[in-house]
Amino acid sequence: MMYNDLLNIQEEVVLTPQEKIRIFDPARNELSIGIPKERAQEEKRVSLIPSAIRTLIQRGHKVFVERGAGAESHYSDEEYTSNGAFIVYSQDDLFSKSGLIVKIQPPTEEECNFIRDKQTIISALNLGILRKNYFKSLTEKQVTGIAFEYIEDLNGDRPIVKVLSEIAGMMSVQIAARYLESDKRGRGILIGSIAGVPPATVVILGGGTVGESAARAALGMGAQVMVLDRDINKLRHIEQALDRRAITAISNHYYLNKAVRFADVLIGAISVKGEKNPYIVSEEMVKAMKPGSVIIDISIDQGGCVETSRTTTPSNPVFIKHGVTHYCVPNVASLVSRTSSSALSNALLPFIMELGDHPDINTALSKNHPLKLGTYLFKGFCTKSGLTDLFGVPYRDIDSMITC
Repeated sequence: MMYNDLLNIQEEVVLTPQEKIRIFDPARNELSIGIPKERAQEEKRVSLIPSAIRTLIQRGHKVFVERGAGAESHYSDEEYTSNGAFIVYSQDDLFSKSGLIVKIQPPTEEECNFIRDKQTIISALNLGILRKNYFKSLTEKQVTGIAFEYIEDLNGDRPIVKVLSEIAGMMSVQIAARYLESDKRGRGILIGSIAGVPPATVVILGGGTVGESAARAALGMGAQVMVLDRDINKLRHIEQALDRRAITAISNHYYLNKAVRFADVLIGAISVKGEKNPYIVSEEMVKAMKPGSVIIDISIDQGGCVETSRTTTPSNPVFIKHGVTHYCVPNVASLVSRTSSSALSNALLPFIMELGDHPDINTALSKNHPLKLGTYLFKGFCTKSGLTDLFGVPYRDIDSMITC
């Protein structure tokens, strides 16, 4: 079938008002999925790539993609249509045709205006940038909200966060190397060593997936690496996984003060599940750092872990405070948009297929534990007490609202 033929088919797709607000077509168990173009925070990724669309189409679902949604990741509209997607030409049209919206960034204020009653939205939550109005708008429309950060399997792993964290950890070292250069007002040093000249010291706060990925990348470039965490089991894992090439230490006041003073690069990789991060590096500690050193606060999407951090953007990514370069871009993985889109699509696809395997959202959540854990809004209530404390939205336990 030619591209023009597909366009003609797309023009014939007309949904009734009832179909527009329903996630499923009960007669055919059909899921209508919308992939909007990301507009927030200079986001360049797309949530599902063309090959994932083909899988969903083969399972009998409809997929609507906003024109240009994959362009920044070098996926053309033609690639989407050739895999069975329908291209739509406005945000309003996309949201009106789709029962399930699959995004990367949480809906913007403008997108919240397009959201229909009882739609389902899967996206990141990014607590560091959200406001109370976001939750108020979605609870009033009884939207089901599922967040990447909360989706957790039976082993306690967060599969979507993990894949993005691996990329962010690798990127943090790549970025730090650039901002250590003299023309970026850095210390003018290499991450790695050459004969007779010692390497840079990279201090990583947090021994989770981001921290391990960053440590692996920094060691690969020849840096001296130190990882701090409060969890001794994470530090044991780091030592074993990296063949004891990284120095590890408990993240107490003594070791933290000492490590920050010697760091050429400080990478904030702290993540508190479902909550805003605490500041563990004070402004006084930053003042004690070497002039021209670099802070990469990967934790900024949850508020940051360095007191002097503030959110920046890919087009204006750094600021200098107390002689230290701060890089605080929340969607750092977007810088490698094609790799990130592919990895995210792979991680998301099984959960979207799981939604499509059930007749309604209530049944899907009752049957799938990771999706239920991932749900933070349901039937007009917030299902996470931590979010209720932060944003003052009404809380109700999700188990009390799900009926099999």
